[in-house]
Parts: sequence; C-alpha cells; structure tokens
Amino acid sequence: MDDNLKKLIPFALKYKPNIIWNVVFNVLYALFSSLGFVMIIPVMNVLFGEEEKVTKLPTYNGIWELKTYLNDTLYYYVNYLTEQKGAAYALYLIISIIIIIFLLKNLFGFLGLQHLMKLKTGVLRDFREKMYAKIVDLPVSYYSEKRKGDVMARILGDVNEVQNSFFAVLELIVKEPLTIIITLGIMFSISWKLTLFVFIFIPISGLIISKIGKSLKSQSARAQQENGYMISVVEETLTGLKVVKGYNAETYFKNLFTASVNRLYILTNKIGKKHNLASPMSEFLGIATIAVLLIYGGTLVLQDGSLSGGAFIGYIGMAYNILTPAKAISKASYQVKNGSAAAERVFEIIETPNVIRDTEKSIAINSFNDKIQLKNITFSYDGEQNVLKNFSLDIPKGKTVALVGQSGSGKSTIANLLMRFYDVENGTITLNGTNIKDIQLFALREQLGLVTQDSIMFNGSIADNVRIGKLNATDEDVIAALKIANAYEFVQHLPDGINTNIGDGGGKLSGGQKQRISIARAVLKNPPIMVLDEATSALDTESERLVQDALEKMMQNRTSVVIAHRLSTIQKADVIVVMNRGEIAEQGTHDELLAKNGTYAKLVSLQSFES
Repeated sequence: MDDNLKKLIPFALKYKPNIIWNVVFNVLYALFSSLGFVMIIPVMNVLFGEEEKVTKLPTYNGIWELKTYLNDTLYYYVNYLTEQKGAAYALYLIISIIIIIFLLKNLFGFLGLQHLMKLKTGVLRDFREKMYAKIVDLPVSYYSEKRKGDVMARILGDVNEVQNSFFAVLELIVKEPLTIIITLGIMFSISWKLTLFVFIFIPISGLIISKIGKSLKSQSARAQQENGYMISVVEETLTGLKVVKGYNAETYFKNLFTASVNRLYILTNKIGKKHNLASPMSEFLGIATIAVLLIYGGTLVLQDGSLSGGAFIGYIGMAYNILTPAKAISKASYQVKNGSAAAERVFEIIETPNVIRDTEKSIAINSFNDKIQLKNITFSYDGEQNVLKNFSLDIPKGKTVALVGQSGSGKSTIANLLMRFYDVENGTITLNGTNIKDIQLFALREQLGLVTQDSIMFNGSIADNVRIGKLNATDEDVIAALKIANAYEFVQHLPDGINTNIGDGGGKLSGGQKQRISIARAVLKNPPIMVLDEATSALDTESERLVQDALEKMMQNRTSVVIAHRLSTIQKADVIVVMNRGEIAEQGTHDELLAKNGTYAKLVSLQSFES
C-alpha cells in the first residue's frame, strides 16, 4: 500500500468493528460466490446423465478428504432422489439450493457493503474534522503564500478522492482476492491442467494494467493542483467582484478561468482514458483465456475423457466468475493511484508543522497588570526586507499608545506580532514580564481585543457576528455592545433587528456599518488590552465622530494600541509614536510632537489638522 494511504489506517481503526464485520461478510460472499458455480456441476451431470453413482452414504475421514466427502455426499443424495422421485425432482432440488446459495451470496455482499459504508462515511467525517482543525490552527503566515481556493480544493475534492481510494484498497485486499483465491482452489481441484492457463493469465493481465496506469499518479496530482487553481480563480473573482466589474476586467478573469478549465479538461480526459481502458482490457484478456480453456477443456472432455461435461461447464462458469473481481482489482489499482496523489496533497497540510503553538512550558495568564514591552524587535515577512528594525517600545497598563506613520512603516505589523499572528525573529515581546511565546495562545488572545482595518464579517445575523466576541452572550449583551459602538441606531431599524442576515462578507451593510459591528464585537469581548488597527478608516465623517466617541469611552481605564492613519483620531493618546521605515522617528504627546515641528507636525499639516 502507498505510504500516504497507510497514514489513513489510524482513522480507520476507530471503526474496527465495521472493518471486522466487513471482512467476515466478504469472506462469506467469496465462499458462496464460488459454491454457486460448484453446484452447477451436478445440475449439468444430471441433465447429461453423467452423475456419479454413489449408493452408500460416505463417512467423514478428516479435513484432507473433505472434498471427496462433500462430493460423494452430494451425489449420494442426487442418486437417491433420482431413484426415489425421478431425475426431474433431483434437478429441481439442486437448482433450489443454487438459488439459496446465490441469495446468501448477495445478502452477505449487501451486509459487507453496509459496514463499508459506515466505515467510509465515518472516516470521511473524522478526516474532514482533522483537516479543518489543522486549517484553523495553522498560523496566518501559512496562508500568505497559499491560495485559499487550493486549500478549499484539498478539504473538499482531495479528501473525497482519498476516501474512495482507501476503501478501494480494502476491497482490493479482502473481497476480490478472496473470491479469486477460493474460486481458483476449487478450479484446481476440478482440473489442475486447465487451471495452469488461468495462472498464466493473471500475471500477464496485471503487467499490462500496471503499464497502462504507470503515469496515472503524476497526472492525477497535476489535475488536483489545477482544480485547486480553478477554485481559487472563482473565489477571488467573487471576493473582488466589484473591482472586476468596476475595471471592466470580466474578460481577463474569464480568460483565466477558461484557460484553467481547458487544462483540467485535457488532464481529465487523459486520466479518464486510462480508467476506461482498465475494465475492457482486463475483460478481453479474461475472455481470451476462457477461449483457450474452451479449446483445451473441450479436448479433455471429448477425447481424453478425464473431465465430465458438467464439470467442464461448471469450470468455465467459475473461470468467468474470476473476471468480475479481476476487473474490480484493476479499477481499484487506478483509484489507488489517484488517491495517492490526493493523499499527498492532504497530508502536506495536516503534517505542516505549526510554528506558532503552545508548548509544554506555555503558561496561562488570567489578567494584565503591568505593561507590554517590545524590546529590540526585528521582523520581516519574506525573510529579506526588514519591516521592523531593532524596534523597542513600552506600553504601560491603562495607557493609550498611538502608532502613526506612512504606509509600510510597520504599524500593522506590530498589531500582528502582539496577537501572535506572526512570531518575532529577533528580540522579545513581553506581557507582565513574560515572553508572549511562553504564554498559552488562548490565554494571550483572551487579554486582547482586535478591530482591524478590514471589517471581517461572516454570513449570518448581526447578533451572530457580534457574539464572536463572547459566544455565550445574551441578546441584551449584544444590544448593549451595539449601543456603545453607536451601531444600534441603524440595527434597530433593520427588518429583523439584531437577527437580520447581513449576507456573505456583510455585503448588505455599508463599510461604516460593518466597522461599527466589528467594534461592537470587540466591546462585547471587553478585554483589558485593545488593539485598533485603522479602526475608523472606513467611516464617513459623521460615523467617525460617533465611533470615535464610543472608542474613547471604551478605552477609558484600558490599555490601548491605536494604529491610525487619520491623526484626528489619536490626539488624546498618552503617547504618540511616529514610525518611519520600521523605526521610531519620534514620540511624545500630541502637543509635544507639534512643538518639535518634526515628522509628526508635517503629517498633521498634510492632513490640514488644527491643534
């Protein structure tokens, strides 16, 4: 079995009873499948008058003579019934037994599939849960280089492919091989000479099929990657639909999608051709072998006399019975190739080490009672160009520290580092004197509230979006938070109030409304430290005034880190830090910085701000 598929075994072992019962029912299926064709032999012999004349009920002499015992017992009763009630009665009885045997065969097949289904759906559920948990746990930095559509393709399409392939292997190693082995054993006992031809056919067939499917894994991997790219194009188009339409870029994105679809079309056809070739090729090889068996077996019946006509017909039936599992095995081998490529992509995510995680030494904290200290921080996103350079800053408890500066000066990076979306490369960030790398992530983020420049909304009600700040909050709590954020004034006039659905990404709300909902979320969480990353950037003048008033109330007796582009929003900050290319250019209060007539004063004059 492929190494990637072997990694699925722990998932399957959770459903051990289903596996055991599947194997038991498959063994019975294989046994009754072969017995059904064995019973054809006495029917033919009765019709041709070739049945063995056994007049005495045989005695059991051990397992080594089991075949002879069963054969003689069967013919004893056939002979007895023929003499007592006529050949027709014996024939009808044997046919009834055959019907019962095939009924049992299909019953056991059904029961085996039922347990396989429970195993498949259970593993699929657990696998998706594991995959989603990993996707959520991985740090933000992981997705800066990954397409979201590709990740979506892996958790949706690739996981399905892995599931189908893994359980094709289960059938491959139990049901179909057992059917072939038991049937071959019976065929060998009937005529070892004829069975030699079958043993020649199997390796030849396997060799041809393996040659056809040799390149299937690499083509499947390329197809799955292309599928991920195609989903990415769709996801990005829908996310940026206003930009696409506003810039008349529909043709460009249509061409991107069409090119991807065409590449997928070519790859899928190549894979499909090899899939489609497997079944007819194995069947043709099987029929060719049966043709040889008919020629040689006919000689044994007609000239040699070492094989009865009934036994020969039953033998041919069993030879044909091998074709179905042989075709299933060849088909499953192709699925395994596909699944191996898909499993590789899935486990690439599952096995990605999470560099931002708790360790055995991580401690929990319940409060913030000292200060945040950033000491000699150096950080870069790409490992080359430093966004922060030897940056140091103290943020005392209860104080409001504002970060200002031109775009790209590193303001938002500080928010990312405080939240541990990214980890510092050099230097330390401490909370209450403890390095935040040594604090449990959950405990750290419980102390922090975040309002970002981009108001992240989820498809659901306003209440659902606000409750992310505190999942067990009541409607009264939600309304109180909305009032503080000056959002309830518009929410109360919506058709369903706080239960109004805001659409995908909050598409039914304006930018200012979404931002106020985002602020209400942080208000509801009520953390001791608030990080505001351009929190008022999306607001019009009136909304800005309302929200700024709400923020000032919220920041009273609270530690706040305010990243601002509009300088009018931070004039009351205890400390204003002016940043330039990852370093502190100057810092002080609003009045102190104006008096210096430096970088801050220039920024103020550019925004026509009056002190």
